[in-house]
Amino acid sequence: MLTYKVIARDPATGKKVKSEVQAYDEMAAAKVALKTGLIPIDINPIKPDSESTVGRFKNRIAAKDRILFSRQLSTLINAGLPLVQSLYSVIDQSSSKTLKTIGNAIIADVEEGHTLSASLAKYPRVFNHMYVNLVQAGEASGTLDKSLELLAIQQEKDAEIVRKVKSALVIPIIVLVVLMGVLVKVLPRVEMLNAGSQGVKLPTLTLILLDISHAILNYWWAFAVLVSLGGYFMGRWAKGENGKRVIDGLKLHSWLLGPLYMRIYMARFARTATTLISSGVQLINVLEITSKVINNVHIAQTLSLARDKVRGGKPLSEALKDDKNFLPLVASMLKIGEQSGSMEKMLEKTAQYYEKEVDEQVKRISAIIEPALMVFLGLIAFIIVAALLYPLYGLTGKTIIQ
Repeated sequence: MLTYKVIARDPATGKKVKSEVQAYDEMAAAKVALKTGLIPIDINPIKPDSESTVGRFKNRIAAKDRILFSRQLSTLINAGLPLVQSLYSVIDQSSSKTLKTIGNAIIADVEEGHTLSASLAKYPRVFNHMYVNLVQAGEASGTLDKSLELLAIQQEKDAEIVRKVKSALVIPIIVLVVLMGVLVKVLPRVEMLNAGSQGVKLPTLTLILLDISHAILNYWWAFAVLVSLGGYFMGRWAKGENGKRVIDGLKLHSWLLGPLYMRIYMARFARTATTLISSGVQLINVLEITSKVINNVHIAQTLSLARDKVRGGKPLSEALKDDKNFLPLVASMLKIGEQSGSMEKMLEKTAQYYEKEVDEQVKRISAIIEPALMVFLGLIAFIIVAALLYPLYGLTGKTIIQ
C-alpha cells in the first residue's frame, strides 16, 4: 500500500484541497477522495518513509486518539450501523491527521473485502498485536463492539498507569538535571580554586567525582554513541524471540512490577474469555484466541497447553491449576463455574476482581516509586555536596591560618 498526495476540489466551495491518502493504486486513492465528497484533480505517489525515523513518528497517533477511535467505533457498531459507515463517521470526526490518513486507507481495505483486523494489522505502530488480535476475536465471535469497548477500557488503564509513572518521575528528573549541572559546572571551579592554593590536597571522593565530570565534558559524544547503539541493539534483541521470552518472564516474576502485570493478564484473560463464551464460541477456540490476545509468550504457552488438555477431556480448571503463570484464584473460580454451569458468570466476577486489583496495585507502585527515587537522589546529592564543600572548608581554613 502506497501513500498518495491528492489535490482535489471541494464542490461546495470551489476551493482546492490537499490531502494524503493510503491506497493500493491511483484509482483507489481517487475512490477514497470521491468518498469524502471531493473531486480529485491531481494524484501523485509519495516516496514511503516508514522505515525512516521521521516516518516512524508520522505513523504514530496519540493514545487518546486511539482510545476515542475504539470507543466511538464500538458505540456506532452497537447502534446497528454497518462497519464501513461507522468507520467513515469516526474518521470524519477525528482531529488527528495521521489517523484520518490511516483510517481512509483502512476504509478502502474493508470496502475491498478485507477484514477490519487484517486492515489494522498493516499499521503495527498504531494498532499493536494485542489490539489486532482482540478485534479478530470480536469478528470471530460476532461481538466486535464489545471487543472495541474492552480495548478502549484497557488502553485507558494503560494510559493512566503511564501518566502516574510520569508524574512520579517529574521531580526526580528535575533534581537529577540540577545535580548533573553541579557535577559538570560547579565542581570543576572548585578544582580551579584548589589549583591556586599550595599544599591543599583534594579528598578522594572529590577526585573521583572530578574524574567523572571530566569524562562527561570531554567524551560526551562517546557516551551518546554508546547509549544510541545500546538502545538500538537492545531494541532488536527485545523484539526477537529470546528477548521477548526474557522480558515477558520479568514482567511476570519481577519484585515490583510482577504482581501488577500478573493481575493485568488475569483480568485480560477473564474479560476476553467472558466476551467470547457469552457469544457462543467453543472453549477450545476461546483458549486459542485468548492466547493471542494476552500478549505474553509464557501465558500464551500455558493456554496452548491447557487447550490441548481440554481437547483431551480435562477440565480447564484442572489444566490451569498449580501453573506458575496463572494466579490460583482463576482456577478456583473456573472450577466453581464448571460445577455450577455458570463459567461465564464466574469469569466475569474474576475479571472485575482483578481489574480492581490492578487499580490498587498501580496506587501501591506509585506510592513506592516516588519516595524511593527521592531517597536515592538525596543520597547522590549528599555525596556531591560533600565532595563540593569539603575542599572549600579546607581552603577557607588554610586562608584563616595564613
